Amino acid sequence: MLSQFTRHVATLLAILIGVAGVTGVLYAWRLPPFSERVHLTEDAFVQGQVTFLSPQVAGRVAEVLVQDYQEVGIGDVLVRIDARSYEQKLAQATAQLKTARAALDNALQERLAAEAGVASTEAGITSMKASLDVARDNLDRARELSKRGVITEREAQQDALVYTQAAAALDRARAEAEAARQDLASVASRRLSLAAAVEQMEAGVNLARLDLENTAIAAPVAGTLGEVAARVGQYVTPGTRVASLVPETIWIVANFKETQIAGLHIGQKVTFTVDALGDAVLKGTIERFSPATGSEFSVLGSANATGNFIKIAQRLPVRISIDEDQPEAARLAPGMSVVVRAGEE
Repeated sequence: MLSQFTRHVATLLAILIGVAGVTGVLYAWRLPPFSERVHLTEDAFVQGQVTFLSPQVAGRVAEVLVQDYQEVGIGDVLVRIDARSYEQKLAQATAQLKTARAALDNALQERLAAEAGVASTEAGITSMKASLDVARDNLDRARELSKRGVITEREAQQDALVYTQAAAALDRARAEAEAARQDLASVASRRLSLAAAVEQMEAGVNLARLDLENTAIAAPVAGTLGEVAARVGQYVTPGTRVASLVPETIWIVANFKETQIAGLHIGQKVTFTVDALGDAVLKGTIERFSPATGSEFSVLGSANATGNFIKIAQRLPVRISIDEDQPEAARLAPGMSVVVRAGEE
């Protein structure tokens, strides 16, 4: 009897151990009936648009007006580059512009004079035509009178000479008018060239002024500075990193497994904790989903068309906005580790 009882107890213990083992596996893998309604990921971080500031002109750093981790507003000057050479370039460009404008004004006067010359020669043509008409009438009359013997042949020849001179004067007036028109066209063309030169000089002044303004490196947005790398006396060129700036706008990027995405949707409320803030629980809202999994954006893509393929759940980045009116959120900084929970307990 005792042996049979012992066997029953051993069998019962084996069954209990087996049930406990299966239950443990189901719980560990979150399989029914232990599947969670809460989707959790520890693969999440605080994100922000870190801006690296560089000069647009070359020169030596004259002033560094800020320090590491300082809060700045939009337009605050952070670093100044020695501006003396750029001030001289602006003065030089301004002087060249004045010279070009003076030449353009002079060309305007030349054009007015050329137009007056054209008008004068055209008036001369009109006068010469009238003289020629009178000379022709006199010649015709002289020839008629010469035939009738009223005047001598010499007098008729004199009228012919006057006619010839009048015709030559008309030809000369026409030639002068054509020359005046050519001169006017030349002056007009030169004036267009000078006008283009003035526009070029104006652009040069604007560029010189822009370079001078760019000697002051200002904050493009409000935020908090990272490390300020600029040093007084340092020679910097376009592309040299002088400081980094973190804007005030931050968010959370949580990388959920693809098996969890079915339980998530845009506008869904989530909670999250941040390692740096201890037990503080903050709230956020799902804004949007990445158009592809993280592996698709990696430098080395996966090659799944192989014979030894093993299915691995991929992760899809999810952007989460941080709800307002949370004092603890002011302490968040890009790069902090986050644990995100979405759904109901």
